[in-house]
Amino acid sequence: MIELIGFDGDDTLWHSEGYYQAANAEFSRIVGQYVDLDDAGVRAQMLATERRNLALFGYGAKGMTLSMVETAIAATGERITAADIHRIVEMGKEVLRHPVELLPGIREAVQAVARQAQVVLITKGDLFHQEKKVEQSGLSDLFHRIEIVSEKNPASYRRVLDEFGLPPERFLMVGNSLRSDIEPVIRLGGWGVHMPYHVTWSHELDHGLGEDESHMLSVDGPDDIAAAVEQLMARAG
Repeated sequence: MIELIGFDGDDTLWHSEGYYQAANAEFSRIVGQYVDLDDAGVRAQMLATERRNLALFGYGAKGMTLSMVETAIAATGERITAADIHRIVEMGKEVLRHPVELLPGIREAVQAVARQAQVVLITKGDLFHQEKKVEQSGLSDLFHRIEIVSEKNPASYRRVLDEFGLPPERFLMVGNSLRSDIEPVIRLGGWGVHMPYHVTWSHELDHGLGEDESHMLSVDGPDDIAAAVEQLMARAG
């Protein structure tokens, strides 16, 4: 039987990616004053820079901001002004200061799932920013444990499960990212409920899951999570 259920944070419990998308739009506007964005391949440069810097800066607004500065300097041939660099830095701070807005119905969804099994929060990103989001969300009382990890991969999930003394077959993860929330858990032998968010960072679109994964169900929103969990519990049983 499934005994432990994990929830992702960003874009599963609260809105997040929209703030990053808005920052990227402003970044494009700034750099677009210097070069033709399509001709210069600025968007592709930005994604490549972010991916390259993940091992150094990790996930989150701080890494995004540093990657924006690096990309802007390279794409403009070092012509970008100090004032525009300063604006990019301020954009990053604005993302870090954004309010925490819960997805409608998500608190009730977590409460419903918590009546079926023990629940934990497993989220990735900048430690300070994630801790702030958890605190402001008002959801921390619902979780038996809160884990903030630098990367969501099989090793990270296995470490958490080892600390609970559970095999992967007894764990289910709920999240919006197939790449980070669902695929690593299924590869270990666990279960997943995928709840897509309306916008997704390009980096998170890469995954190796098929549409016929028997250990996974997709839902349209928070109201459907508890029923999907119950259905997968029946399969696991």
